[in-house]
Amino acid sequence: MSFSSTRAVRALRIRRPWRLAAEASALLIALAVAFPLYWMVLSAFKPAGEIESTEPRPWTLSPSLDSFRRVFQQQEFGRYFLNSVIVAGTVVIVSALVAFLAATAVTRFRFRFRTTLLIMFLVAQMVPVEALTIPLFFLMRDFGQLNTLGSLILPHLAFSLPFAIWMLRGFVKAVPEALEEAAYLDGASRARFLWQILFPLVFPGLVATSVFSFISTWNDFLFAKSFIISDTSQSTLPMALLVFFKPDENDWGGIMAASTVMTIPVLVFFVLVQRRLVSGLGGAVKD
Repeated sequence: MSFSSTRAVRALRIRRPWRLAAEASALLIALAVAFPLYWMVLSAFKPAGEIESTEPRPWTLSPSLDSFRRVFQQQEFGRYFLNSVIVAGTVVIVSALVAFLAATAVTRFRFRFRTTLLIMFLVAQMVPVEALTIPLFFLMRDFGQLNTLGSLILPHLAFSLPFAIWMLRGFVKAVPEALEEAAYLDGASRARFLWQILFPLVFPGLVATSVFSFISTWNDFLFAKSFIISDTSQSTLPMALLVFFKPDENDWGGIMAASTVMTIPVLVFFVLVQRRLVSGLGGAVKD
């Protein structure tokens, strides 16, 4: 065995304990993150007697669907689910399109106050949502948008766009300007370059930003509770959890079952876009 091979083997032996420690730490962190989800699903399938037991066990020998039956028997549950789909879908599509156009504008064009505008986008991310809830409530009231899905769509668009623009700006910037010039020389218009060349190249970034927009909108409870006051037909799925909170005793089985049902669309959406998401996050980090 040559000297270089011996040194490589020694280096591998030295790095192996650190690698094993890193993998063990990552596994422990993954278990800590996944355990609440496991307990939620487990509690959804537990019968009422096991949920209320003073000696909880991390398993059940008699799974039951009673909690899910109570969830789906709620009269407005289907309506809440449809409203959540409408709100989240609208926010994802509109924010992706607007962020793509805005990111292209601030990256490809030079105009006055461009840097100031980018800084404003960044500052907008620093303002807590809770601090703006009351001003947004009065704004929605003055525009007559209370008790409508528009009162949920507009605020989420406002909060998701700055992050999406900042993230997509890196993807647009990574596309060489020579490619744009070559497209123009071949007779492509600006609109054709925008949608047929640039859009496919930054699509992984659009997927990454859409995931964050979808999760934050789908799980929103603050705006739904603040802006939907009297017309419960305009409520979203997180509001369905309130049905199982009762003054005398909470229905924890129903709460966990409803939470499990709420989580399924997020997992399905994530599975569908996971490959694009990984490449999108990788491109953002590389930039």
